[in-house]
Amino acid sequence: MALVRGKPFDGRTPPWADPVIQEMLSRITDTAHTLARWHTDGDTPDLDAARRIVFHALDIEETSEVLYRDLLHIEWAANNPAAVRRTVARIQQMARTYNITLDGLTEDTSTWSCRGAPPPLPPSDTA
Repeated sequence: MALVRGKPFDGRTPPWADPVIQEMLSRITDTAHTLARWHTDGDTPDLDAARRIVFHALDIEETSEVLYRDLLHIEWAANNPAAVRRTVARIQQMARTYNITLDGLTEDTSTWSCRGAPPPLPPSDTA
């Protein structure tokens, strides 16, 4: 992720680049999700590293629900209810800004996190 320094072709998108940009954004999101899970799961989680990765990736792809779900899991694991509430508010603002209907898993994760229960995360969460 250290090699990612911003949105692909930021500010100067040639017409042929749209499919390439989408592929790059997908790979950035998938990589960040994998790294965040890797840093969050296991016997010695590094929640700060996971949080940095997710924030970095969200700066690039601000509509990625899987990254928001990762962030909810990180903040829940860190026992940080204020950050959970901020993340839920950020998800809702993103959905309003881009006129997006949130995925059911994102809605469920937000609800569970705000209740103080462990948010659901299926092992194959790659949406």
